[in-house]
Amino acid sequence: MNAEPVTENRLFNPEAETLAPDALRALQAERLRAVVARVAQVPFYREIFAREKIDPADIRTSDDVRRLPFTTKADLRENYPLGFLAVPRDRVVRYHGSSGTTGKPTFVAYTRNDVQVWSELCARFLVAGGLQPHHTCQIAFGYGLFTGGFGLHYGIERVGAAIIPAAGGQTQRQLMLMQDLKPEVLICTPSYALHLAEAIREAGLNDGRLALRYAHFGGEPWTEDMRAAIEKDLPILCFNNYGLSEVIGPGVSGECAWRNGMHIQEDHFIVECLDPATLEPVADGEPGELVFTALTKEAFPLLRYRTRDMARLYREPCPCGRTTVRMSRVTGRSDDMLVIRGVNVYPSQIEEALLRVDGVAPHYLIEVSRPGALDRVSVSVEMRPETFSDRMIGMQQLRQRIAHEIHAITGLHAEVNLVGPKTLERFAGKAVRVKDHRALS
Repeated sequence: MNAEPVTENRLFNPEAETLAPDALRALQAERLRAVVARVAQVPFYREIFAREKIDPADIRTSDDVRRLPFTTKADLRENYPLGFLAVPRDRVVRYHGSSGTTGKPTFVAYTRNDVQVWSELCARFLVAGGLQPHHTCQIAFGYGLFTGGFGLHYGIERVGAAIIPAAGGQTQRQLMLMQDLKPEVLICTPSYALHLAEAIREAGLNDGRLALRYAHFGGEPWTEDMRAAIEKDLPILCFNNYGLSEVIGPGVSGECAWRNGMHIQEDHFIVECLDPATLEPVADGEPGELVFTALTKEAFPLLRYRTRDMARLYREPCPCGRTTVRMSRVTGRSDDMLVIRGVNVYPSQIEEALLRVDGVAPHYLIEVSRPGALDRVSVSVEMRPETFSDRMIGMQQLRQRIAHEIHAITGLHAEVNLVGPKTLERFAGKAVRVKDHRALS
């Protein structure tokens, strides 16, 4: 646990964020009973309740959540577009959805109260990570069906700070806005922050001219080593937050000034951490799949939604005063875990290995193939401009160091390909880090 805070400790809603454990459990039980009664009218849940003989009246405590059915992304797709809607259409004020990269998007809906709750939950983690009303925030997230841009936008407004809705991409324009409007806070994906840091360094703007002090990153998994790399390139403090559109969007959890994990807003969500194979709870501190039940969502409440995100839960008291359970950063997904020659590997583990090696830029692409009977892993890694060289001996030594670190962390022997600066594609949104060619054969 970090011994010292990295910024001043602030709470947006002290009463809600520091509830005594007994009071929190009582509130969760009350809200769980209410949401189960609401979703009992949704055809998907009504049919399961009848089939499994689940009586909403039997749900009395927060522990009774384990008596309820799971909900999956496949269920949302099978009930496309709005089969989980729990209110009349005339009460809906907003629709959002996933990117739809694997097919049609999965839509979610919000009532006016849902939007108010959402804005407060985002305000909580933003304030915990340094945001104050006199600040200006540059949002370099995409706006649209994606929940990130709008969720953070309304959270910032709730705090009272100013917003530059720059949206994603157009890096040179982002730099112009940073110079001219002097935002103190940056909001984007961590992979895009790396790209911005590179552009800032090349433009010679990392000399104190920018006003950036804080950054809030979400939308994709990232490592502690990536945080260190970004903070080294830019004089800012980086904070992690977590959310997903099916539950509410950003605002499910976020880091406080101690950065000892992300505080989950348990007055609005019940979280479980389960073994993805057995669906039984894992011990605190052990990795498992996060499963969320939305307690206060009106338009689109989901019970026991399987996120496929792998993380750990921590219940030790935090010096910040918040009493909620904390989650680790997401280390990967239970459904995008790579199984290579019998070894379970997450892309974040390879990222961790790369960031241990000096002279390597934090841009990479993992490719898995099966040319014969065995899997083969290749990792393309960008070099920093100052280490790019045509000397074969130096490049071979760098390749060997990278391969050694990958093997030390994952147990895999990977083929390492060094590529020149700015060779790999940059992403304003979620970065594509893995190409598994085995699925194409």
